[in-house]
Amino acid sequence: MGIDLIFMLTKNDQTVPDARKYVKEIVAAGVKHIGFKDVGLPFEELQALTQELRKEDVTIYLEVVSLDEHTEKNSAMIAMDLNVDYLLGGTRPEAIAPVVKNHPIKYYPFVGQIEKHPSVLIGSIPEISMHAEKITSIQGVDGIDLLAYRHTGDDIPALIKEVSRCSKKPIIVAGSIDRLERVELVKEIGVSAFTVGTAAFNQLFPSEKPGLAGQVECILQKC
Repeated sequence: MGIDLIFMLTKNDQTVPDARKYVKEIVAAGVKHIGFKDVGLPFEELQALTQELRKEDVTIYLEVVSLDEHTEKNSAMIAMDLNVDYLLGGTRPEAIAPVVKNHPIKYYPFVGQIEKHPSVLIGSIPEISMHAEKITSIQGVDGIDLLAYRHTGDDIPALIKEVSRCSKKPIIVAGSIDRLERVELVKEIGVSAFTVGTAAFNQLFPSEKPGLAGQVECILQKC
């Protein structure tokens, strides 16, 4: 079973300042899904980045990492203004789902309790799994964004499996996938996609080819 790599043009949970310069390199390496965060660049730069991604005919994701309600709603409006394909993250699906319901954007909020920046997932596996079942019952929620490797617990495979069992909709695993063993795990469990950003910019994957292209090719071989 295949799994999609969503390459995030981000480092330490914010969009890198020179994001546009990497687009052609990672697309040429085989990436078909590319995202960025709601922090790190002004709206005008996000607009230019989105236009660049549209030219490359990739699926586009914006992930919300802001924790306050006003900023989260504003980020949802920005995602619709940019006309991205997916809105990921945020912690208030009851408030955001009605905002995006008349837009073709796909909405995948965070599951569980999220704190700090960079984001951390707290709570027990049963609590997070019950939350997954609850929010995937909301009309306008198309899936969930699971920060599995940011969880404060120590049994990540059990977390992903139980959330997958309880979720009524697809799952994207985001955050801190920084080695091939983690790619293999999320693929085997059967989530729909996972994100990689900081780890690739830090050259953590074992590729003999330099640059982001080498990182992407290494990851895609596992997909």
